[in-house]
Amino acid sequence: GKVLYLYGQRLNLGQVRRDINVWWNLAPHDMSILLYLKNDIEPESIQVLGNDYIQKGTEDVAFAVLRWADGTLGHVQVSWLDPGKVRRMTLVGENKMLVYDDVSDEKIAIMDKGVERIPMGGETKDYDQFNNYRLLHRRGDVLLPHIDFKEPLRVEMEHFLNCIRSGEEPLTGGSHSIQVVKLLEAGQRSLKERREVKLKEMDSLLKVA
Repeated sequence: GKVLYLYGQRLNLGQVRRDINVWWNLAPHDMSILLYLKNDIEPESIQVLGNDYIQKGTEDVAFAVLRWADGTLGHVQVSWLDPGKVRRMTLVGENKMLVYDDVSDEKIAIMDKGVERIPMGGETKDYDQFNNYRLLHRRGDVLLPHIDFKEPLRVEMEHFLNCIRSGEEPLTGGSHSIQVVKLLEAGQRSLKERREVKLKEMDSLLKVA
């Protein structure tokens, strides 16, 4: 079914850098994943909140909220200052839910869970009327598909070389990369100006570049 919202968490008590903040260090991965899952449809806006707890002027934790025109919400949390390593992406859909956990042996879990509106017997079955349906929680099976592990960097390099040989457009080609940078720039502006930034604000900057 339709994706209602999705969120990513990329956390660790990890390497703290001086040259860039945590937003530019960790968020590119999740911005790329969110765009891929939304078929490269960019959100209408992004708002990022963060703080510099370790080094003054260099944010080490950030929380981003993204809004798409179709009502989908996205959320990304990145941090150098967290108790454990987390690399997780969660999708909540109309019919099922999916969790991708990169640090788990069971990388993907597909869950038949959700909330259904059931028409009440003898009523008009008009869902817009408050008392004409009841809400039921659906808790079905959990599918853990087997995935053959391959070194991610090796797969990435093989794909890149194959694209050079064949002329095929890479999964993360130029247009996708521009979208990722556009999101990161909008997020950085939101972080510094403490406001929600519309993605169309960044179009003029990209034309100049």
